[in-house]
Amino acid sequence: MPTAAKTIAALCLAALGYVSSELVKTLLPEITNFGNFSIFNAALGGVVGWFVVGSRAGRGTRDAVGNGITGVAALIFWALFLHACYEMFQLSMKRRYDGPVEAFAAIFEIGIEYGTVLVNPMMLVLFLIGALVTGYLTEFVSRRWK
Repeated sequence: MPTAAKTIAALCLAALGYVSSELVKTLLPEITNFGNFSIFNAALGGVVGWFVVGSRAGRGTRDAVGNGITGVAALIFWALFLHACYEMFQLSMKRRYDGPVEAFAAIFEIGIEYGTVLVNPMMLVLFLIGALVTGYLTEFVSRRWK
C-alpha cells in the first residue's frame, strides 16, 4: 500500500543513487562508457527505498538511523550485484569464460573489484549522510502523515 513514508524513502534513495553514481564517474577513467548508469542506480534506489526503508518506517527515531543504514547497504549490495552480473554477461558474450561455474564466480570477483571504488572517504561520507537523511526524513514523514 502506498504511503508517504515509502514515497519519501524512495525519493531519498533515488537521489542518493543518482548523486553517488555521478560521484563514482569522477573516480573511474574518462574512457569508461557509462550509458544509463546514473538513471539505473536512481531507479534501483527508488525500488530499494520503497521496499526496504519505507516498509520499516514508523518504529521510532532510534530505529530510523538503522533503517537508513540498512537501506543504503541494500542499495550498494544490489547495485554492485546487478552491475557485476551485467558485466559478466557482457564478458560471457565475448566468450571469456570456459564454463558457467567460472562465469558465476566472476560475478563476485567483478563485484569486489567495483566495490573497491566505493571505499573512498568521499563516497563513505556521502553514504553515511544519505543514510541519516533518508532514515530521519522517512521517520518524520511516517509520524507526520499516517
